[in-house]
Amino acid sequence: MKSIKFVSTLFLLLVTCACTTLAGKEEVGAVIARRAQVRSSSAVVAADLKEVVRGDELDIMDSVTVPDTGERWLHVRTRDAEPVEGWIEARNVISHEMIERSRRLALEDGDIPPQASGQLRASTNIRFSPDRAGNDNILFKLESGSRFDIMGWKRVPRPKSQEATESDDVPKAGTAQPGPAKRGKKEEEKEPEETDELWYKVRLPPSVSPAPAGWVFGKQVELTVPSDIIFYRTGREFVAWQRLDGDESAAQQSSAKDKDAGKETRPGSWVILEKSSVNNPAGTDTSDFDRIYVLGYDKDRQEHYTAYRSPDVNGFLPLRVEGKGDTKTFTIRVQDNGEPKDVKFKTYINERGLLKVEALGEIPKANKPK
Repeated sequence: MKSIKFVSTLFLLLVTCACTTLAGKEEVGAVIARRAQVRSSSAVVAADLKEVVRGDELDIMDSVTVPDTGERWLHVRTRDAEPVEGWIEARNVISHEMIERSRRLALEDGDIPPQASGQLRASTNIRFSPDRAGNDNILFKLESGSRFDIMGWKRVPRPKSQEATESDDVPKAGTAQPGPAKRGKKEEEKEPEETDELWYKVRLPPSVSPAPAGWVFGKQVELTVPSDIIFYRTGREFVAWQRLDGDESAAQQSSAKDKDAGKETRPGSWVILEKSSVNNPAGTDTSDFDRIYVLGYDKDRQEHYTAYRSPDVNGFLPLRVEGKGDTKTFTIRVQDNGEPKDVKFKTYINERGLLKVEALGEIPKANKPK
């Protein structure tokens, strides 16, 4: 009898351990789509069981790939008072492991303020690294029109396997790469010149994504330059911009809100970093910007004026604005004889009510291209 009891107890312990191990294999995910349906199966004719929205958490118990379509589906359980079990397309869900990787990417920026803002021209992959040669680094796909803050940007060598691909529009991780598109003779002649490509490191608000950061292929991004300053571009592109008047929240206002990202509540003074395609042609070893441009705003006349324009420099992000009220400082990084150097500028309002800018150090000039 003792032997039977011992064997029975051992069996129960083994079963308990097995159940715990199986349960431990379950993942937790968050809904990445604005809205999605949990369905009775992965079949086309399946019934909708429950609608979930962005940010809702789900227990992921299993996954299957439908042979005919190649679509990946997840067997999930909702975390409601009355849980619902069903199936949801994998593209609508991101695992907590992926979210944690994205959070670690966001932490790399520390206390760096947003440098610019943008929105997507089309539905696009958000990646862990600026590389579209494969699918392993895809975080998730973000829908067209999504807005975000730009924390920085980088030029990388263009992958040879993607020379004919003009967008980062790979459907999902694990699927086949799209085939080369047909091109005209003119396009084929220009192709060898594009040896590198631009990527933006972006920060996403919770209303857009549970994952806070990632990299976006530059050709899919439209910069949302505020309407207050957009007409002051004169042959150079704006790389970064921050307000110099108002409080911190106004100066570092996030673009990713439910309003037109290009609109500002009121006109004001700005520090803008510009880049010329003539002085600094595209390349992976070029600077981020080549000129500092400060716009002041005359409240009485209700018009902008040029408060400061620097000589050409080899400058690099980030741009930092500090201080309160009318007296502020901003700091940029420039190259000085091959070495990085931080240069700080002081801004203040003079007795005539005009914005003035004073460099608190020597500004190394850019090396002219030969």
